[in-house]
Amino acid sequence: MITVMGATGRTGSRICQTLLNAGVPVRALGRNAERLAPLAEAGAQIAIGEPDDADFLGKAFQGAEAVYTLLAYGPDTEDYRNRQAAQGEAILHAIRSSGVRRVVFLSSVGADLSSGSGPIISMHDQEQRLRTLPAEVNVLMLRSGALFENLYGALEIVRACGCYSDAVAPDVPVPMIATADVADAASRALLERDWQGVATRELLGQRDLGYAEATRLLGAAIGKPQLPYVQVSPEELATALQEAGCSASVAGCYAELAEAINSGRVRAREARSPANTTTTPFEAFAKDWAAAFAALP
Repeated sequence: MITVMGATGRTGSRICQTLLNAGVPVRALGRNAERLAPLAEAGAQIAIGEPDDADFLGKAFQGAEAVYTLLAYGPDTEDYRNRQAAQGEAILHAIRSSGVRRVVFLSSVGADLSSGSGPIISMHDQEQRLRTLPAEVNVLMLRSGALFENLYGALEIVRACGCYSDAVAPDVPVPMIATADVADAASRALLERDWQGVATRELLGQRDLGYAEATRLLGAAIGKPQLPYVQVSPEELATALQEAGCSASVAGCYAELAEAINSGRVRAREARSPANTTTTPFEAFAKDWAAAFAALP
């Protein structure tokens, strides 16, 4: 049996379905019984609780051959780093108390940095916690590139302003990846368990893209191939994010992340290889993004 945190999310739901399709028993964790219901109907055992509840997680990890873990947050999360730390500590306690021996953690490119990486700092912190586990616990850190699906946040901006804007410089190459490719890499690791000790693997997507190129591709998908990308300052980004409903804590994190990307501090550490290069092109996501754009009320 494999336990999957965040089972109603983009990575977790696909991991659960992949494992079930492979005939592997799954324990799917989430906060909402209604959203977990389709997985229960597909054959998963479900468990409802909070990701920072160490007792809940310990019971959910009990008896699992492997667990998939991640740190969840929303745009309105206050005191981001401490809220993430509460989840990280709960996960660590649950791993220790349950005796599970295989752990996959969804991390990020840039998690090697101990400061100045915006929201990625919580993943650095969690990687450090996981490194304190006993030697018999095998931990895999999957360091993902930027998720294509984060750009769903551009939908309203493009409609309202006729452009996309962020604080990342337009032509800085960024490894971008489909959530499905991340989930598939995690599923393979959970099934094959082909690592020992503590290991890190980067997942870099099909290719690097600059934000200007990504914006042009999104524009082309909606019939606006000249859709412009407008770089704003980190301060302007933080203000815009707060106006859109983000907490000051989360908005500040994303402003800091843009600066870290621009300076080259947050970047892939591995050379591209068949192992870290995935198959889904950005153009495939752009079609889904265009459908969501067309469906805007």
